[in-house]
Amino acid sequence: MGSEEQINKHFLFPGTIFADPLEYQISTVLGSCVAVCLWDKVVRRGGMNHMMLPFWNGEGLATPKYGNIAMEKLLGKVLSIGCHREHLVAKIFGGANVSGTGLEVFMIGDRNVTLALQMLEEFRIPVVAKDVGGRVGRKIIMNSETGVILVGKGKRA
Repeated sequence: MGSEEQINKHFLFPGTIFADPLEYQISTVLGSCVAVCLWDKVVRRGGMNHMMLPFWNGEGLATPKYGNIAMEKLLGKVLSIGCHREHLVAKIFGGANVSGTGLEVFMIGDRNVTLALQMLEEFRIPVVAKDVGGRVGRKIIMNSETGVILVGKGKRA
Protein backbone atom coordinates (compact mmCIF):
# COMPACT_ATOMS: atom_id res chain seq x y z
CA MET A 1 0.00 0.00 0.00
CA GLY A 2 1.33 3.42 -0.94
CA SER A 3 1.39 6.51 1.22
CA GLU A 4 -1.92 8.14 2.12
CA GLU A 5 -1.59 10.77 -0.64
CA GLN A 6 -1.12 8.12 -3.35
CA ILE A 7 -4.27 6.12 -2.66
CA ASN A 8 -7.22 6.97 -4.88
CA LYS A 9 -10.30 7.94 -2.87
CA HIS A 10 -13.98 7.47 -3.65
CA PHE A 11 -16.95 8.52 -1.52
CA LEU A 12 -19.84 6.14 -2.10
CA PHE A 13 -23.17 7.92 -2.17
CA PRO A 14 -26.40 6.15 -1.14
CA GLY A 15 -27.85 3.99 -3.89
CA THR A 16 -24.56 3.46 -5.72
CA ILE A 17 -21.85 0.82 -6.17
CA PHE A 18 -18.11 1.11 -6.76
CA ALA A 19 -15.34 -1.27 -7.80
CA ASP A 20 -12.16 -0.51 -9.71
CA PRO A 21 -9.03 -2.53 -10.58
CA LEU A 22 -6.87 0.19 -8.99
CA GLU A 23 -6.37 0.55 -5.25
CA TYR A 24 -9.01 2.81 -3.72
CA GLN A 25 -10.02 3.99 -0.31
CA ILE A 26 -13.81 3.71 -0.55
CA SER A 27 -15.79 5.45 2.18
CA THR A 28 -19.45 5.89 3.00
CA VAL A 29 -21.74 6.84 5.87
CA LEU A 30 -24.55 4.53 6.95
CA GLY A 31 -27.66 4.76 9.11
CA SER A 32 -30.38 2.24 8.23
CA CYS A 33 -28.61 1.73 4.90
CA VAL A 34 -26.34 -1.28 4.44
CA ALA A 35 -22.99 -1.50 2.69
CA VAL A 36 -21.75 -4.86 1.45
CA CYS A 37 -18.04 -5.06 0.69
CA LEU A 38 -16.90 -7.85 -1.62
CA TRP A 39 -13.19 -8.64 -1.78
CA ASP A 40 -11.23 -11.23 -3.75
CA LYS A 41 -8.52 -12.56 -1.45
CA VAL A 42 -6.42 -13.87 -4.37
CA VAL A 43 -6.41 -11.00 -6.88
CA ARG A 44 -6.72 -8.45 -4.03
CA ARG A 45 -9.47 -6.32 -5.51
CA GLY A 46 -12.89 -5.41 -4.27
CA GLY A 47 -15.85 -3.11 -4.20
CA MET A 48 -18.77 -1.84 -2.18
CA ASN A 49 -22.45 -1.07 -2.52
CA HIS A 50 -24.69 1.24 -0.48
CA MET A 51 -28.27 -0.02 -0.43
CA MET A 52 -31.08 2.09 0.98
CA LEU A 53 -34.11 -0.21 0.79
CA PRO A 54 -34.32 -4.01 0.58
CA PHE A 55 -36.40 -4.67 -2.54
CA TRP A 56 -37.20 -3.05 -5.85
CA ASN A 57 -40.93 -3.45 -6.36
CA GLY A 58 -40.83 -3.31 -10.15
CA GLU A 59 -41.92 0.34 -10.38
CA GLY A 60 -39.56 3.02 -11.64
CA LEU A 61 -35.90 2.32 -12.32
CA ALA A 62 -34.16 -0.80 -11.01
CA THR A 63 -31.29 1.10 -9.35
CA PRO A 64 -28.72 0.02 -6.73
CA LYS A 65 -30.79 2.01 -4.23
CA TYR A 66 -32.55 -1.32 -3.73
CA GLY A 67 -30.70 -4.18 -2.07
CA ASN A 68 -31.67 -6.92 -4.50
CA ILE A 69 -30.43 -4.78 -7.41
CA ALA A 70 -27.35 -3.47 -5.54
CA MET A 71 -26.19 -7.00 -4.68
CA GLU A 72 -26.47 -8.28 -8.27
CA LYS A 73 -24.77 -5.19 -9.69
CA LEU A 74 -21.91 -5.27 -7.16
CA LEU A 75 -21.23 -8.94 -7.88
CA GLY A 76 -21.23 -8.24 -11.63
CA LYS A 77 -18.93 -5.24 -11.20
CA VAL A 78 -16.29 -7.04 -9.10
CA LEU A 79 -16.31 -9.97 -11.53
CA SER A 80 -15.84 -7.50 -14.41
CA ILE A 81 -12.64 -6.11 -12.82
CA GLY A 82 -11.05 -9.55 -12.56
CA CYS A 83 -12.36 -10.98 -9.30
CA HIS A 84 -13.42 -14.64 -9.15
CA ARG A 85 -16.59 -15.70 -7.35
CA GLU A 86 -14.88 -18.63 -5.63
CA HIS A 87 -12.30 -16.29 -4.04
CA LEU A 88 -14.75 -13.64 -2.81
CA VAL A 89 -15.48 -12.88 0.82
CA ALA A 90 -18.04 -10.41 2.13
CA LYS A 91 -18.20 -7.91 4.98
CA ILE A 92 -21.48 -6.19 5.90
CA PHE A 93 -22.00 -2.90 7.72
CA GLY A 94 -24.88 -0.64 8.75
CA GLY A 95 -28.52 -1.50 9.13
CA ALA A 96 -29.03 0.57 12.25
CA ASN A 97 -32.54 1.37 13.39
CA VAL A 98 -31.71 5.02 13.94
CA SER A 99 -34.48 6.67 15.94
CA GLY A 100 -35.83 9.97 14.78
CA THR A 101 -35.72 9.10 11.08
CA GLY A 102 -39.28 7.80 10.88
CA LEU A 103 -37.93 4.63 9.24
CA GLU A 104 -37.27 2.79 12.51
CA VAL A 105 -40.98 1.85 12.61
CA PHE A 106 -40.48 -0.20 9.45
CA MET A 107 -37.21 -1.76 10.71
CA ILE A 108 -35.59 -0.89 7.37
CA GLY A 109 -32.12 -1.49 8.83
CA ASP A 110 -32.96 -5.05 9.90
CA ARG A 111 -34.64 -5.78 6.57
CA ASN A 112 -31.60 -4.50 4.63
CA VAL A 113 -29.26 -6.72 6.67
CA THR A 114 -31.50 -9.77 6.19
CA LEU A 115 -31.66 -9.22 2.43
CA ALA A 116 -27.86 -8.85 2.17
CA LEU A 117 -27.22 -12.03 4.17
CA GLN A 118 -29.77 -14.03 2.15
CA MET A 119 -28.33 -12.93 -1.19
CA LEU A 120 -24.75 -13.66 -0.10
CA GLU A 121 -25.88 -17.13 0.92
CA GLU A 122 -27.49 -17.59 -2.52
CA PHE A 123 -24.26 -16.36 -4.16
CA ARG A 124 -22.30 -18.78 -1.92
CA ILE A 125 -20.04 -15.95 -0.75
CA PRO A 126 -18.95 -16.33 2.89
CA VAL A 127 -19.48 -13.43 5.30
CA VAL A 128 -16.21 -13.01 7.18
CA ALA A 129 -17.12 -9.89 9.18
CA LYS A 130 -20.13 -7.78 10.01
CA ASP A 131 -21.01 -4.82 12.17
CA VAL A 132 -24.75 -4.34 11.81
CA GLY A 133 -27.84 -3.24 13.68
CA GLY A 134 -27.98 -1.17 16.81
CA ARG A 135 -29.12 2.41 17.03
CA VAL A 136 -26.12 4.39 15.79
CA GLY A 137 -24.80 5.22 12.36
CA ARG A 138 -21.40 4.22 11.03
CA LYS A 139 -18.73 5.60 8.75
CA ILE A 140 -16.73 2.91 6.97
CA ILE A 141 -13.56 3.10 4.93
CA MET A 142 -12.47 0.13 2.80
CA ASN A 143 -9.07 -0.32 1.21
CA SER A 144 -9.95 -2.16 -1.99
CA GLU A 145 -6.48 -3.74 -2.29
CA THR A 146 -6.01 -5.03 1.27
CA GLY A 147 -9.67 -5.66 2.10
CA VAL A 148 -9.18 -3.86 5.43
CA ILE A 149 -12.21 -1.90 6.59
CA LEU A 150 -12.20 0.74 9.31
CA VAL A 151 -15.46 1.41 11.16
CA GLY A 152 -16.37 4.50 13.15
CA LYS A 153 -19.63 4.79 15.09
CA GLY A 154 -21.51 7.93 16.00
CA LYS A 155 -24.82 9.13 17.31
CA ARG A 156 -26.26 9.84 13.86
CA ALA A 157 -25.28 8.85 10.36
